[in-house]
Amino acid sequence: MDKEKVLVAGANGTTGRMIIQLLKESNLYTPIAMVRTKEQNNRFEKDNVATVMADLTANLTEAVMDADKVIFAAGSKGKNVIAVDQEGAKKMTDAAQLAGIKKFVMLSSMGADNPSQSESLKDYLKAKQNADEHLRESGVPYSIVRPGQLTDNGPTGKIELKEKLNKAGKISRADVAKTLVEVLNDKVQNNTTFEIIAGEDEVAQAVL
Repeated sequence: MDKEKVLVAGANGTTGRMIIQLLKESNLYTPIAMVRTKEQNNRFEKDNVATVMADLTANLTEAVMDADKVIFAAGSKGKNVIAVDQEGAKKMTDAAQLAGIKKFVMLSSMGADNPSQSESLKDYLKAKQNADEHLRESGVPYSIVRPGQLTDNGPTGKIELKEKLNKAGKISRADVAKTLVEVLNDKVQNNTTFEIIAGEDEVAQAVL
């Protein structure tokens, strides 16, 4: 069986690199790293990872042409919230729709359903909310993953998952990356939005 090609937006970020590694180790998928610079391009090519040069603030139609599925894990770290976190995600959704992408996995954030609850993160959460809504309305099959506060702890492989957790919590980037890859499956969490934090359930079981 041919492996499905997964385009990773934000491949060069901390979580993005973990996603790329998981896809490389997978029997089902093969990664395509979306990069902005020649330096990033060279780094991934050295690791035998296919790349595509594209910028979230520009046209993305070509970027998704060779992919079967998309993981959107890009973020501007608060520097360019509207152009990257909101409009970049919306552009990627539109390109995915045109290309007939089979599934779009969006890394969102807990709180994106109610941005006004956090004064400091309000603009970021509003951008994520707008991007999520655009994906839901696009007709592209999707999973929207909303983690709690991200940490750089090692992977536990265990999470707590609910549509709405109604509590705050933390989760490692490694466990978020694993969850994003797990829900690439067409039959898993299709057209759903859910929250995750560190928990007791194995990721593969929690997403079912």
